[in-house]
Amino acid sequence: MDSPFKKSNLPSRSVQALALALAVSSPFVASQFIESSSSLANPASVAVVDPQNSYADVVGRVSPAVVTVNSSGRAASNASRNPLLEDPALREFFGGRIPQQPRRTRGLGSGIIVTADGYILTNNHVVDDADRVTITLNDRRVLDAKVIGTDPASDLAVLKVNATNLPVLPLGNSDGVRVGDVALAIGNPLGVGQTVTSGIISAKNRQSFGAGSAESFEEFIQTDAPINQGNSGGALINTNGELIGINSQILSPSGGNIGIGFAIPSNMAKNVMDQLVKNGKVRRGFLGIGLQDVTSDIAAARNLTEVRGAIVNSVQPSSPASTAGLRRGDVVTALNGTPVTDSNNLRNRIAATQPGAQVTFTVRRDAGEQQFRATLGERPTETARGGSATPERNNAAPETGKLGITVQPLTPELARDMDLRDGTQGLIVANVDPDSPAAEAGLRKGDILEEVNGQQVRLTTDLRTALDRSPNRPLLMLIRRGENTVFVTVRPQQS
Repeated sequence: MDSPFKKSNLPSRSVQALALALAVSSPFVASQFIESSSSLANPASVAVVDPQNSYADVVGRVSPAVVTVNSSGRAASNASRNPLLEDPALREFFGGRIPQQPRRTRGLGSGIIVTADGYILTNNHVVDDADRVTITLNDRRVLDAKVIGTDPASDLAVLKVNATNLPVLPLGNSDGVRVGDVALAIGNPLGVGQTVTSGIISAKNRQSFGAGSAESFEEFIQTDAPINQGNSGGALINTNGELIGINSQILSPSGGNIGIGFAIPSNMAKNVMDQLVKNGKVRRGFLGIGLQDVTSDIAAARNLTEVRGAIVNSVQPSSPASTAGLRRGDVVTALNGTPVTDSNNLRNRIAATQPGAQVTFTVRRDAGEQQFRATLGERPTETARGGSATPERNNAAPETGKLGITVQPLTPELARDMDLRDGTQGLIVANVDPDSPAAEAGLRKGDILEEVNGQQVRLTTDLRTALDRSPNRPLLMLIRRGENTVFVTVRPQQS
């Protein structure tokens, strides 16, 4: 299934991580009327506050610091895929060798000058795989740019040009941005030239759910700006002329703007930029746990009073989390005393903390609250892992009718056939009724059911016992799928 979030410079029916000029809808300021009991009798005493009907002064100050970024690089030739070149006569004519014509790809985006001596922020996908990058200044000068560093995980890159006394866009505090604030976006959409759009902040802490998002760090500012190709890496500013975001993606079924755009917060961009300039790479904190959101059903299954926090679904052996004493099933509610809203919030905050730092977690375990201190490691480079585990055979597997699944014990032979790690135990989901609570919860054939309500399940009777103990509450199931584990809640059918 295609995700609606994509980083691409080509139109598609899904989200494009375009060169966005995140704009925010037309500004509006309503006149405010202040009335008192005396003013009702005397209309002349009504005070009117003049609306702000222009941002020209702000735009005039900051627009010279927003530049156009052009990139180019070599691409593999598609000549070998051309069926005409498979013609034996043509191959004989060329002596058995088909000439390969070099082809270059070109990209267009925007960038933001953040220092007077030529450091520029842009998106990683604007300069990815480029062997030449140039920037065009507001005064039409074209300068060669060097890529100082890139960070695909945040979709940020830092460029450097050999120049001095350049105009600079000051960085604002993106944490202070509020939903409803007016924002302006500046960039070069579709190469038409620098363009300014306006609107409001629609939401904060957004996350895309595209492929590979497990290896990315996202906490987007959402805006209703009209966004188009060519604006990636452009500026999202507040009405004080401060940078609050770097335009990165849009959500669209057609590739064109529909008013759902996303910008990387300036605070995240500053952290990444400082590390790239200093070290050429980004170091991130690492705890060694798998996380997922606390849903309403999970909260009910765990007797939690609030639907917030992040539940731990896996703990890596010998990791900082394991050393600190964290366990699978713990619900993390705060980090260093600050509440955790969801798993993405906690994951980003851990990553933004430098390796070697000590952090304190507030955890709900069983019926009580505990605190754990951990020393963060350095996040390793992630590789794609996992797959779909499906049993090759299905021996008379007992059914659990209230859930809509058929299960069977995981034997050593089945574990070997499914290429599972040594010591994996549980129940194999041999079949899922498509019109059942299990199917609605996302269970699949081949999933390994390891725990139910915190209790290990090895036999089908273990599952039935758990079901009998919680007939009217959702079951909290720990599922192994490939190399990953995840908590799933299933509400049994009521007879």
